[in-house]
Amino acid sequence: MVMTPMPPEPRLRDLRHLTPARVGLGRSGAGMPTDALLAFALDHARARDAVHAAFDVSALMRRLATLGLEPFEVRSLVRDRNEYLRRPDLGRMLDEASQRALAQRGGRPCRLAVVAGDGLSPTAVNSHAGELVSSLLPRLAADGIEVDCAVVASGARVALGDEIGAILGARMLVMLIGERPGLSSPDSLGAYLTFAPRPGRTDAERNCVSNIHGAGLGHEEAALRIAWLVREGLARGVTGVALKDESGGGTTRRIAAGADCPDKTAV
Repeated sequence: MVMTPMPPEPRLRDLRHLTPARVGLGRSGAGMPTDALLAFALDHARARDAVHAAFDVSALMRRLATLGLEPFEVRSLVRDRNEYLRRPDLGRMLDEASQRALAQRGGRPCRLAVVAGDGLSPTAVNSHAGELVSSLLPRLAADGIEVDCAVVASGARVALGDEIGAILGARMLVMLIGERPGLSSPDSLGAYLTFAPRPGRTDAERNCVSNIHGAGLGHEEAALRIAWLVREGLARGVTGVALKDESGGGTTRRIAAGADCPDKTAV
C-alpha cells in the first residue's frame, strides 16, 4: 500500500515562514515525508562539512591587509582537525613559535586587538570575518579607536584570545570565531569581547555577539553592536556581565553577556 503524505495544517504552514526551525513538516504514516527527511540529511551534511572545511588563512590575511591592517599568523597546540575536536584544551594555548612571534612585537601599545580564528566553523570565518572587519573599522574610527593588532589564528578556541591578548598587552580583544554549526546555520560567526585579556578569564567576563550570518545578524548591525561594546568596555574598564548592550541597535537579534551567551565553540 502506498502511503500518501499528510500535509501540515494551514496554521503550521504559516508558522514555517516565520522560523527556520523544523515545524509543520507533515507526516507519512508514522514518519516524516521523504522530502523533509532528505532536507534534514542535507542540512546535517552541510553542518558536518562546515566543521571540517579548510581554513583559508592566506585569503583572510590578504583581505585584512587590504583594510590597512598588518595581521600576524599564529597557531594553537593542536596538530590537526581531529585533535582539535578531541582536545579543546589544546585549542586554548599557543604553540611556541606563535608565542615567540607575538612576543617580538612587544613594546608597542595595543589598545585594541582583533583575532580571527577558525573555531568550529572555518566556513563562517572564510565567509564573514573579512566583511565584518570591513564594516567594523569605520565605526571604530568614528569613536577615535583603531585596531592596533590583527591576528589570524588556526586551531583556535575562544580562550586562545586570552593568551594572544596577554602577550600583546591588549587592553581590549575582539575574537571573531566560527560557531558550532547548526542545521539551519552552518556558517554562523561569533564575536567575543574581553577587556584586559589574560589566561584564566571566564565566560562571565566576556560579551558575545552571535549568529552573524546571511540569515541572522547582518555585518552592519553586528559591527554597530561590537563597536559600541568596544567603546564602552574601554571607557568603563569592563566586559561581560557588568556591560549590557545599550547600543540602540535592532531588536531582531539578541546580544548576550557572559554566561547568558553559551560559548558555541566549547571553550
